[in-house]
Parts: sequence; structure tokens; C-alpha cells
Amino acid sequence: MAEREAGRYEFPVPSREAVLALLSERGEPLTFEAIAEALAVEGDRDRDAFGRRLRAMERDGQLLKNRRGLYGLPQKMDMVRGRVTGHPDGFGFLIPEEGGEDLFLPPREMRAVMHGDRVLARVTGVDRRGRREGAVVEVIERLHKTVVGRYVAAEGLGFVVSADKRIAHEIAIPRGEEGGARDAQIVVAQIVQPPTRRTGPVGRVVEVIGEHMAPGMEIEIAIRAHEIPHEWPPEVLDAAGRFAAEVPSEAYAGREDLRAVPLVTIDGEDARDFDDAVYCEPDGKGWRLIVAIADVAHYVHPGSALDREAYERGNSVYFPNRVIPMLPEVLSNVLCSLNPRVDRLCMACEMFITNRGVIRDYRFFQGVMRSAARLTYTKVADMLVKRDAALLREHAPLVPHLEHLYALYKALHAARFKRGAVDFELPETKILYDSKRKIERIVPLERNDAHRLIEECMLAANVCAAELLKKHRIAAPYRIHEGPTSDKLAELREFLFELGLSLGGGDSPEPQHYAKLLAGLSKRPDARLVQTVMLRSLSQAIYSPDNIGHFALGYPHYTHFTSPIRRYPDLLVHRAIKDILHRRPHPVSLELARKQGEHCSLTERRADEATRDVIRWLKAEFMMDRIGEEFEGIISGVTNFGVFVELSEVYVDGLIHITALGNDYYHFDAAKHRLIGERTHKVYRLGDPIRVKVVRVDLDEARIDFEPAVSGPATGARANLRRGRSRSGKTSRPRRRRR
Repeated sequence: MAEREAGRYEFPVPSREAVLALLSERGEPLTFEAIAEALAVEGDRDRDAFGRRLRAMERDGQLLKNRRGLYGLPQKMDMVRGRVTGHPDGFGFLIPEEGGEDLFLPPREMRAVMHGDRVLARVTGVDRRGRREGAVVEVIERLHKTVVGRYVAAEGLGFVVSADKRIAHEIAIPRGEEGGARDAQIVVAQIVQPPTRRTGPVGRVVEVIGEHMAPGMEIEIAIRAHEIPHEWPPEVLDAAGRFAAEVPSEAYAGREDLRAVPLVTIDGEDARDFDDAVYCEPDGKGWRLIVAIADVAHYVHPGSALDREAYERGNSVYFPNRVIPMLPEVLSNVLCSLNPRVDRLCMACEMFITNRGVIRDYRFFQGVMRSAARLTYTKVADMLVKRDAALLREHAPLVPHLEHLYALYKALHAARFKRGAVDFELPETKILYDSKRKIERIVPLERNDAHRLIEECMLAANVCAAELLKKHRIAAPYRIHEGPTSDKLAELREFLFELGLSLGGGDSPEPQHYAKLLAGLSKRPDARLVQTVMLRSLSQAIYSPDNIGHFALGYPHYTHFTSPIRRYPDLLVHRAIKDILHRRPHPVSLELARKQGEHCSLTERRADEATRDVIRWLKAEFMMDRIGEEFEGIISGVTNFGVFVELSEVYVDGLIHITALGNDYYHFDAAKHRLIGERTHKVYRLGDPIRVKVVRVDLDEARIDFEPAVSGPATGARANLRRGRSRSGKTSRPRRRRR
């Protein structure tokens, strides 16, 4: 550690680890003098530098300085460090960074903090409901610099009500700081003064977004609420403007020429960027597969303005009807899009695969290609599965290659089954709009064999990329996925037991145990619900150079290589592979790779949360005209305050509050995921079918309220389906499932 400090600082001082180890060993808080003496810090210069280090450790929550001026370890002083999660009713919870039980923060403690703040809190006892209760000692980090919400004009003073209901504070806007905002408009307020125990937050309006119910406003709110970068800095636009519309001939030097190979792209009908192309031919008893990916790394160099902005964004964000791209359009839709019949630079993975779906050899290389055709999932499935005669004639030169791809897919899919990969087939939905940008219908996205074919090809290339990184011991982002924790596993087993199901594997189930259970669900009416609960038992996949494998896919090594247009980790993997091909050192340390992985995992979660917020709001708007209608549904969640219901034919969910269940006292049985009426013994259980009536829609909170229906045939779902047969709207390209 001393060597590390000497390398990083001109005047090295004892490391943070040394300070923490000393305090842990002594077992009591110490003065600055005692710590400095024990760690041999002498001289004014070194003592000043060491004092700055201790203050930095205080800011980061590693140390706590008490009223007597003694430094101690927070965990030894009954202190908990973590993030605050707010609740619309004014209370909150502290989620400990070290894990363990959450800490309840009553409204009086939430006055000085906001949702998302990182704080140190003291455990003060247990409340009447048996929850650990805490008091905030210090705010370590303020998450929100700005808040997006509705501006409310009052007499002599305005305030902003946050669109994120977890922020219960109203942001006071002094006279003259309203930035031209009018009452009820949606604005962005910069927080000038954070809240304290005695005063609320104060801010100023820095942007007026527009009117509350304007079309597309839900996306504008989500972009700003989640702080998604969406405007190109001038230096990025300047860099993008220097690219020619075509690939310069000098860029072909040192690349393999694939222009005679009939590579094709296969995407959705409304896709705009084509980042992967495939080709397959027989090789002995197996196949030769080429997966060609747009060579984004050729254009986006480390440290450039384009690279800095791409890293900040982390990924493209796909909203219904709108995309926030990771890269400017000249790259994402032109130079790095594998459009048909134009030359494009690519990174290619050539694989030789046996008839049992096993990759026996592979290589990566830089190439130049020319896509033979832009095909869609629907057309490819119609050719390969339905044998559509007109399409087969239209694409006759490509049909043999497509048939080889289909045969390869079947072998790879069989190998996946043998490997025991967990394949959740949860339906995704697509929102269709009318000419006035109002939702016309919400429909399921059907996955056909063409989707699965491309997915298997991409998985194969990703596995080869991970194997190459491992072989050369490169610090790059693997896509890792851990198995279930003991707590989540116990909850899953309780749930399955209630349904007469079981999961094999004891305390350490393997992917094949999950796969076996999934295989037996196909004919069950509650199959989708069981899959959802199984999926919740697993952790979220993340990016990290610490390769632990991918549990769900059943791979010991896995990464993302196939979408550098829209995912920054893929771009990092491309750069690492290029360093290997050119036999040059990879300039990324393990520490930097961890930081990159954490950042990209965060931006991915940010995009997912923003997209969910928008879809939830759009679905609430869709149900506004359906108040009073009845629908069939299934209970998708049970809580102590009611049950959540997912409507079966319109793919919308809402809440039946416990007060709407009838004149009875209902008791929550968490272990069995049910509510039981004390007098009537009526049971509402997870997975049960139920008929509901839409009684209320709150657009501000994107909340839909139901009550149990008591009437006859549904007046909503079937009628709505009849009303909306025509398709007159499109949405943005559906994302392939994130593995």
C-alpha cells in the first residue's frame, strides 16, 4: 500500500486502508494526534496532507468524527452508510451499502434528505412495526442537482412539485428565479439550497420543458428525471461533422475483404441502425459462421470528444417512438450502420461449429464488407418456416445461406438445451399509436425462429470474444450474472411449494435446474407468472472485469461484442480485441476496468428505469378512457396494502387497494403470497385469475386503481381489440433481450 501511495502522490501519506486497519485494531475512536503518531506522520507538510485524507474519508463515510473530535469507524458506532429511498408519504428507508436489513427513516428524518442521497445514519431503535429505525447523522453525497416537475405559481412565491413522487419535498422558487415559467408547466429546477431539518429545498428554474399534457412530455420528463444526456455538446457535433459520408479507401488497408461474402442483416421492420450481419455455409459435418459487427472503434478513439460523450451515455435509450442514441447519427445510422450494397468497416468473428452446436475453433479479424440485403425477422421466418413462395423467389440467391443459418440455429439451440441455459420467454409489449400520437393498442411482441436464430449467432460471437479476453488476460468488461442468493432462493421455494412445484439443486441450484422447471410450465395457465417470480430470484446481470460467468446462459465466460453502436461495453471489448490482434499492450488497468463496468451497469439501469417510467405513464394514459370497463386479469403481486393485477389482454397492471376488497379485515401472509379475509375467509393469492373493474387513473403518479368486478361479460378487453384492428403507428426498434 505504501508503494501505491508513493506512486500516486508527490508527498505520500498513510493510506486509507492503513487508517482503517489501525482503528479496527485499537477498537476505540482516536484523536488526530494519536492516529498521526501511530502511523509515523511527521512534519507540517505531511500532517496537513494527512488531515486532508482524513477529511476525505469523512466525506466518503469511511470515518466518523464525534463531538469530542475523535475519529472512529461508523460500523463500530452503530452507524449505517447507504442510499436513501424516499416514499411519497414522506418517510423513507436507508439501503445499507454493506447489505443487511433496511433502516426505516420517519418523516422527521427525511426533512433534511432527498431520495437518492447517500448518508450516514445512527440506529436509534425499533419502531412499533418491528423495523429498525434510524436518524440521519450526516449527508455524504447529494444525488440530485436538479429536479424535474410541475411549476406551481403561488402569491409571491412559486414551487416545483417533483415528477418523481419519491421526492416528497416541494422546491421553493423565489420571485425572479422562475425563469419565465407559468403555472402548471413542466420545468427543470436547479437546487440552490438543499433541505435542512428546519427549511425545505430552494431552487431556480433553469429550463421550461412545456405544457403538462403535451404529446411526448412523458419522455422529456423521464430524460431529465433520470439525468440522461440527450443533447450533443458542440465539440461532439464538430467531431461528427468531420466524417465523410462514405468510407475512405485508405481505411481498407490491412483488412480482409468480405465484400464478396453475402452477409445479411436481420432486424425488426422499424429498425434504423444495423450493427450486425451474418453468413453461414457448410464446413464438413458442421458449419462456418461469420458474424460481422460495425467497426465503431475505428471512428471513436479513446479520450476523444465522441468517446467521452459515448461513455457518459453508456448506451442508447429506446423509448416508445423515440431513441436517444449513444453516438451521433452520422455514425449510428450511416458509417457504422451495415446498410445494404455499401462498403462498411467491420470487426468479424469467424467460427467453425460442429453438428452438435459446439464451437471447435474461431478467429477475430478486421474486415471490409458489403451487406447483400437488409432482411427482417418476419420475412426470414416466412421464408424458413412458412416457406413463402414469393419471398423465396425474391431472395433466391440468399436462400441457401439462410437455410444453412437455420440448420446451424437448430444445432446451437439444442446445445443450449443440453447446457441447461435458462431461457425465460416472457412476452414483451409494443405500443402502437394513431395519427394523433395517442395510444391505439398495446400488443405483444412475437418472437419467431428468426429472432432466435440471430440471438444464437450473437451469443456464439460473444462467447468467443470472452474466451479470447480470458486467454490473453485482458482487463475488459465481461457480462456476469450470479445465481440466486440464499434469501431469494428461500422465497422462491416457498412460492413454488404453494403451487405444487419444486426447484432442484438444493442450496446451490444450477442453471439446468431452473431450465427443467421452466420446461414443465408450458401448459400451465400461470406459466408467465411463475417465470416472472423465477426471474426475480436471480440477480441482475452487470459488467465487470471480474469474470464469474453467466448463470442464466450457463457460460463460464461471456461478454458483449455485438452492439458497439448502442452499448459502450461492446466498444471497450472491440478495442481490447484490436490490441490483441495488433499485439500491443492493452492500456486499461484492472481498477479502471472495474470503474468502467460499474458506470456502464449504472447507465444501463438508468435507461431501464427511465423506459419503465415512460411505459407506465403511457399505459395509465391509455386506461384513462377505460374507467368503468371490466377486464380479465391475474394477480401479479400481493402486499399488505392490496394486490396488483395484470390485465390479460391489454398488458396493463394496477392495484386493488385492500380497502376495495370488501367489508372485512384482510391479513397478509407473506410466506404464502396471499391476503386472507378474517370473516369471509376470502383468499387473494399470487397467480389467481381475477376479474376487475377500472375505477381510477392518476396520471401524475402513473397509477391505475382497480376493484373486483361483480358484473357479467367484460366490456373492455374484447371490445378494445375489436376497435383497434388497424395498425397505423410505429414504435422504435425493439431491443433484443439483455443477456
